Amino acid sequence: MDNKPITFLKEVREELDKVVWPTREQTIRYTILVIAVAVVTGLFLGGLDFILTKLTTIILENYGR
Repeated sequence: MDNKPITFLKEVREELDKVVWPTREQTIRYTILVIAVAVVTGLFLGGLDFILTKLTTIILENYGR
């Protein structure tokens, strides 16, 4: 019972040795890809928000009370 934490840590170490870590180039490439997708998504949603806000304003000005 006393060796359970030590056994657990040894097993964790063994599992981490099995992990295939990405290379530096892969990490940089994936980071750039994530940033690009985030920017494109932000621009799309920002543009959609702008258009819908303008449309709502036009509708309320012309047909609202």
